[in-house]
Amino acid sequence: MTTSTASVFRGEGVPERERFECWRELVSRTRDSEVTSDHSDDFRAEMRRLELGPVTLLRTSFPPTRFQRTERRVRRSDLGVFHLTLLLDGGFALTRDTGPTETFGPGNLHMLDSSHPFDLRAFGSRAQAPAERRIEAVGVDFPTALLPLPPHRVHELLGRGFSSREGACALLSEFLVGLDRQAAVLGPVETPRLGGIVVDLVAAWLARELDAEAAVPDDTRQRALVENVRAFVGRNLHDPELTPAVIAAAHHISVSYLHRLFTRQSGGETVAAFVRRRRLERARRDLADPALRDLPVHAVATRCGLPRAAEFSRAFKTAYGLSPSEHRQRALAGGAGG
Repeated sequence: MTTSTASVFRGEGVPERERFECWRELVSRTRDSEVTSDHSDDFRAEMRRLELGPVTLLRTSFPPTRFQRTERRVRRSDLGVFHLTLLLDGGFALTRDTGPTETFGPGNLHMLDSSHPFDLRAFGSRAQAPAERRIEAVGVDFPTALLPLPPHRVHELLGRGFSSREGACALLSEFLVGLDRQAAVLGPVETPRLGGIVVDLVAAWLARELDAEAAVPDDTRQRALVENVRAFVGRNLHDPELTPAVIAAAHHISVSYLHRLFTRQSGGETVAAFVRRRRLERARRDLADPALRDLPVHAVATRCGLPRAAEFSRAFKTAYGLSPSEHRQRALAGGAGG
């Protein structure tokens, strides 16, 4: 059984007057700043930390709070870390040096450098009552030395807000949210590799924004491309015409290059095998979903891009040792019993 490397803080069992200090100490491990909040006397927050080698993934939920990294604090201690944050709910107001204040809303992504001062005010959604306002965010912290881009070019993008719904930024954001969802089942063997992928995706995104793809090493570009392919497959599993040729065309590469690159980066697994495996995994999940219990087995398979019922049943039983119907019956009976 896989052992998770994630640690979770919910404040349970911590005296009310100590919750803010505990949460602040966890934040300061990678995001050293002066943290203050009007809610410190009744601070209700959650945090999940996932160590991915030298990369740290943070999923946080907290009330309005202010984070100040002053010149004095930078001089006193600087870990040389990039802070990348995807805002899921609430808002940020960021001031850097003497520049104008930038505001970010849900779906915005921004990056800061621990070597430069900043003042970040986090506030909840105005649609919520003041006592219920919260900030939801997922982010990563990693050493600046890991990013294979000229520091002076990266500095051009610090503190700017980017939409998580477009291009390479969308792929990065999707990957971060997916990592957080899988945090409970990720083990120590796979997490360092995932940390490397995070840095590759950040590098690919920033290089695109800077029009500096040539500055990114070939290995980094190739790993980012493979992750792009995996994400594309995940979004299009329903399409029975999702073939290697279609995937290659969508990424403006040849089929032979796709096969060669994907197999090398995936431990020998081919593109076609990956698509088939993902389809079967999604069908297995959907068959166990109580909300879909009235959907016929063949309809579930069709939703996953497997319209041939007999072929689907054979492949499913080969993969999992049960027919689709048997798996559904056991899964739903187990859920009812639990």
